[in-house]
Amino acid sequence: MSFLPVLSGPGLTGWTYLKRTGDQQIEVYSRNSKVQRDETYFRENIAKVTSAQDLMADRRLLRVALEAFGLEEDMPNRAFIRQILEQGTLDPQALANKLADKRYLKLSAAFGFDLTPPRTRLSDFADKMVQSWKARGFERAVGVQDDRLRLGLNAQRELAEVANSSASENAKWFTVLGQPPLRAVFEGAFGLPKSFGVLPLDRQKDILIEKSKAMFGDGTVAQFTDPDRIEPLVRRFLLRSDAAASGFLPGGATTALTLLQAMTFRQV
Repeated sequence: MSFLPVLSGPGLTGWTYLKRTGDQQIEVYSRNSKVQRDETYFRENIAKVTSAQDLMADRRLLRVALEAFGLEEDMPNRAFIRQILEQGTLDPQALANKLADKRYLKLSAAFGFDLTPPRTRLSDFADKMVQSWKARGFERAVGVQDDRLRLGLNAQRELAEVANSSASENAKWFTVLGQPPLRAVFEGAFGLPKSFGVLPLDRQKDILIEKSKAMFGDGTVAQFTDPDRIEPLVRRFLLRSDAAASGFLPGGATTALTLLQAMTFRQV
């Protein structure tokens, strides 16, 4: 039987309910029979995998691995994924280091097939992978009912990780831009047009910094180590999308948008 999350409504209403019941719902999701079978199989077999070829040979392990990084749509792209994994991340010219979508970099770094031994042989590897896989699995289940809530949950998890990294501030912003689900939340929260995506990457980064300063008084990604900063960002994203869906944001500045901005700033 597939898992169906309980939501009290779409958008911000559903988000508020998820914030209150999320931990309990994830526990229920984890007890789903299919989830438990896949977890058991992964734990029992992943340590036997020592190369990209080994992983490619087991579709069940590969599926869990890709789902853990939100890359499940790449299951048919096996040659591409194998190249990502085989080249690793140590070589600056490795494919994973060149791609704008940093989920591939995270995938390759997590498995470490360019290391000896690979990270699959580490004692805590399965625990970390299963934790990420379950979190994203729950998010996907939520997204079936409301994809905006899935994006909010993803941002809550991923943004904290980026903020806590040791990378430079510019690198952190480029990581935000390089993760499509996380990027979507910032673009939605800041009301950026579709044309934003065609700007030079440095200009996109500068605009996010400017918008962040205007909203929070702080243009750094590091501020999002504080969950109290992530929450108003997600709420603004949901409020704007709710307003747009209701026809309150037909274009340009409106009274509804002004009220929306005032509500968000009072929460910061």
